[in-house]
Amino acid sequence: MREFDLLIGPKRRYVQTTMSRHHLRKYPNLVKGLPLTAPEQVWASDITYVRTRQGTCYVNLVTDAFSRRIMGYTAAADMEAVSMGRALVMALSAKQTTADTIHHSDRGLQYCSRHYVGLATERGLRMSMTQDSDPYENALAERMNRTLKEEFGLGNTLDSLKQVELLLKQAVELYNAHRPHLALKMKTPQQVHQEKIPACLNKPGPC
Repeated sequence: MREFDLLIGPKRRYVQTTMSRHHLRKYPNLVKGLPLTAPEQVWASDITYVRTRQGTCYVNLVTDAFSRRIMGYTAAADMEAVSMGRALVMALSAKQTTADTIHHSDRGLQYCSRHYVGLATERGLRMSMTQDSDPYENALAERMNRTLKEEFGLGNTLDSLKQVELLLKQAVELYNAHRPHLALKMKTPQQVHQEKIPACLNKPGPC
C-alpha cells in the first residue's frame, strides 16, 4: 500500500486535549515493558477531538491493550472529568473478570482529577501514566483515536454532538465485533477478548 501511495496520511492535530501542567498527583508508568498476557490486564485511554458545525466535541476511549476491544467510550461538548469519566464507567460495567487492571493514560488533568481517579480506584484499578510528552508511551490509545477518525468517519466535520454520539456508537460496534486485525491473527477484538487468544505473540507494549 505504501508503494502505491494508498496509505491514509495522518492529519495534523489542531486542538489540544492534554493539559499536563497542573498540581494534581501524577502516577508512574506501570506498563512500560510489561508483557500482555490476558484481557483486562491493561486498559489504555486517551481523549481526542471531533469537529462539528456546532462546535468542537471531545471523545474519550478506554481500550483493552491485549484484545484491542473498546471497553468504554463517551462523547461530550466539554473535556470535564465528569464527562470523560462516563467512558470509564462504561468500561467498568463491561469488565468480565476480577483481574487486577491497570488504567494507563497520559498525564492530562481529567485523568488526574479526584473524580476520575476515584472512579478507577474504587473498583480496584491501578493508575498508570506516561512520564513525559512522548506519544509512544500511550501509543495504543493514540492509534485507536486515529483509527476511528480515519476509518470510521469521525475525522470529518459532522453536524452535531448527537451525530457524533451516533457515529461513535456504530464505529465501536463495527470495530469490536466485525473488523479483523492483522495484529490479532485476523480475529476481531471481541473474539480475542472472549477467547483470550494471545495477541502480538505477547510482545510487551502495543504492536
